[in-house]
Amino acid sequence: MIRQDGRAPNELRKIKITKNYLKFPEASVLIEAGETKIICTATVAEGQIPAHLQGTGKGWISAEYSMLPRATISRTSRTRTSTGGRAQEIQRIIGRALRAVVDLSLLGERSILIDCDVLQADGSTRTLSITGGYLVLVGAIEKIKNEGKIITSPIRDYLAAVSVGICNGEIFLDLAYEEDSHAEVDLNIALTGKGELVEIQGTAEEYSFSFEDLSRMLVIAKKGINEIIEIEKKICLLEF
Repeated sequence: MIRQDGRAPNELRKIKITKNYLKFPEASVLIEAGETKIICTATVAEGQIPAHLQGTGKGWISAEYSMLPRATISRTSRTRTSTGGRAQEIQRIIGRALRAVVDLSLLGERSILIDCDVLQADGSTRTLSITGGYLVLVGAIEKIKNEGKIITSPIRDYLAAVSVGICNGEIFLDLAYEEDSHAEVDLNIALTGKGELVEIQGTAEEYSFSFEDLSRMLVIAKKGINEIIEIEKKICLLEF
């Protein structure tokens, strides 16, 4: 099967990252992969932590995810009251993934809220949100560290995510929408810089798949994530 954009099966879309895309957040990026474009921002909320963390000295990281009404081919109604089920699922995944690489005891009693707003969706929005969310999280933490509010950075490792799937029996990395919508298997993977798993989320859409298929998809996903982390290293300049 030939991919519409001409990529090899194990090839990422070109990733473009624009730092400080917005004026007011503690950190912001516009992250693009092919035709998918997402604004990620980080907001530091001093003293605002969940009730179960009060008095522990620990902080918290959470995420919110939304999509503009015309981010997709057809208009999606704007959510005005509560976040829809799909968005809730995605923002929980983003928050979990980010917390996995942060020592919350070094963050102090403050929260960092990551907002991921999809301007244009052409597949892999949740995985790209994790990658963009990581970049702004690092930026926000660097800011409060430079301000003397924390002494040691709580970031423990790099983090990135990518989609991988089986389309017409062939494994493809970094699915665009057309591929994702017809995939027999769709998998979203998040890994640390050390190559440790943070999140595996996947399903067979029409047929079951084997452990061998899963292993092959994980190998290809790891290749893609390693390439993304190399991009992050040039931006974040972190050493672990």
